Amino acid sequence: MAIIGAAAGLSIFLGLPIARMRGLSTRAQGFLNALATGVLLFLLWDILSRANLPIDAALAQVHRDPGRWSSLAALLVLFVGGLAGGLVLLTLVNQRLGRRLRREANPGPGAASLAAGSRAAPTARALALMIAIGLGLHNFSEGLAIGQSFAAGALAFSTVLVIGFGLHNITEGFGIAAPLASSEGNPSWSFLALTGLIGGGPTLVGTVVGFNVVAPWSSVLFLALAAGAVIYVINEMLSVCRRMGTPIALSLGLLIGFTAGYATDLLLTYLGG
Repeated sequence: MAIIGAAAGLSIFLGLPIARMRGLSTRAQGFLNALATGVLLFLLWDILSRANLPIDAALAQVHRDPGRWSSLAALLVLFVGGLAGGLVLLTLVNQRLGRRLRREANPGPGAASLAAGSRAAPTARALALMIAIGLGLHNFSEGLAIGQSFAAGALAFSTVLVIGFGLHNITEGFGIAAPLASSEGNPSWSFLALTGLIGGGPTLVGTVVGFNVVAPWSSVLFLALAAGAVIYVINEMLSVCRRMGTPIALSLGLLIGFTAGYATDLLLTYLGG
């Protein structure tokens, strides 16, 4: 079970080599970033849809039995708290990385006050790390689904999930790589390996947890955390896209990226049927 869960998550490495592409025009780089943002937009929609399923089920129970409102309230608290937690997590990551970079760029007695009083746009490496963290939270929730299907004895469905999530994670690897492809420096293989482990490794952890913890609250909490993180990353990515590309290229990239993510999800649904 653990090996299968790891295989589903680590397929994210197949999309990472794009980060070492060089010689692209600014317009092409903007399009690549828009493409990655489109994938993230689909993931946000997919995450929120899945997180809402247990909430809808609890709401239906309350409709039948008004005395069951406490379960619904608990899930709603977890959902809102998870969204806030994901947003705060990446906000703190960005602030810490930004302060460190500004201290390195402006050494001296005034560096601390400069770091505390200004906010720069994240570098390509910082943005790639934030995307990896957001995807890691998302892939943890995917691992939960794999582990829970194993726990229920649905081995055939577990295999389908692994194939589908593995294909999906290739596009997620591209999402991490896109900002790095538009940076001046060539990212090292060790840095790409780090982002791949952050983004794909949690699938293995989620598989083990999902096998041992089967509860609606766990999926709502971790999906909401992932959604909050992805919302933050999308906001940062859109600002990069606007600086580097034209409105037409931005719209086209968002559309193609969203469609690519949607197509892999449809394939998963078809195989599961």
